[in-house]
Amino acid sequence: MKRFAFKMLLRAGCEQEYERRHAAIWPELVEMIKAQGVSNYSIFWDRDTNILFGYQECSGDGNSQDTSHVDPITQRWWDMMADLMDTNADHSPVTIPLVEVFHLD
Repeated sequence: MKRFAFKMLLRAGCEQEYERRHAAIWPELVEMIKAQGVSNYSIFWDRDTNILFGYQECSGDGNSQDTSHVDPITQRWWDMMADLMDTNADHSPVTIPLVEVFHLD
């Protein structure tokens, strides 16, 4: 199982809406993420910087932030979330992968 961590930037004033939308995440999106081999997926929010820290475990080569083969469900989610965070031209979140420097089981 590969661990993948990343950060994204939430726009100021969008914090409650970001949480509200994730509380109502679409079941078909959850199913798609799991079908891609992603599990143990969490997003944490640093209130001081508005940086979102994501962590997930991936059984395959990809991850939920992979933009090389985007399915229509993920694209619709990105389009809906684009007004809340920094995004690329295709509305995918600007994702900065983080390098693992320590791990303890």
